[in-house]
Amino acid sequence: MKRDSHRRPFGPRPSVPDPRRHLLGAVLAFVRAARSRPGILRIALVGSLTTDKPIPKDADVLVTIDASMVLSSLARIGRRLKGAGNSINLSADIFLADAAGRYIGRICRYRECHARALCRAQHCSRRQHLNDDLHVVTLDATLVAAPPIELWPRIVRRVAVPVDTEALLVAELEQDERQRGDAGSTDPTLIESN
Repeated sequence: MKRDSHRRPFGPRPSVPDPRRHLLGAVLAFVRAARSRPGILRIALVGSLTTDKPIPKDADVLVTIDASMVLSSLARIGRRLKGAGNSINLSADIFLADAAGRYIGRICRYRECHARALCRAQHCSRRQHLNDDLHVVTLDATLVAAPPIELWPRIVRRVAVPVDTEALLVAELEQDERQRGDAGSTDPTLIESN
């Protein structure tokens, strides 16, 4: 039996010609909204937007939180980021780490926490909006400790930042800091080597 030779190739199929621009704009909006929330200790960019990959499948953000943070407002902001990705047939993930640098899971994609067949959380509803699907996704401890690009509370570049990521995200956040007069919180020249 011969298979259809006109099958679509695997991989992301965004509905816009420049998906990186769209995703970087969505990450910028996420950082601007999330950075003022109590309990947020650090926001970093991980994944394909830290590389020159022309068509990423999603935007990946790593948020470090304190143990007492109520996740409802972060979950609401995270759903907006996911929605921005979904609007162009892509996605987003908001990974969470605790203050000790341990990966604890992702922001749940559901607005309300209750048991459902599609929920992969190991302890659904134990902590509202935490998808602790560690059997599905984990982040390496070295990535959590030193993500490629830290976006808040200060900008740290540990990789060569792609031109569009620098212009559309990092430079915008640096401009925000200059406008707020927080010269001590961001050093635009700070670059760490691996």
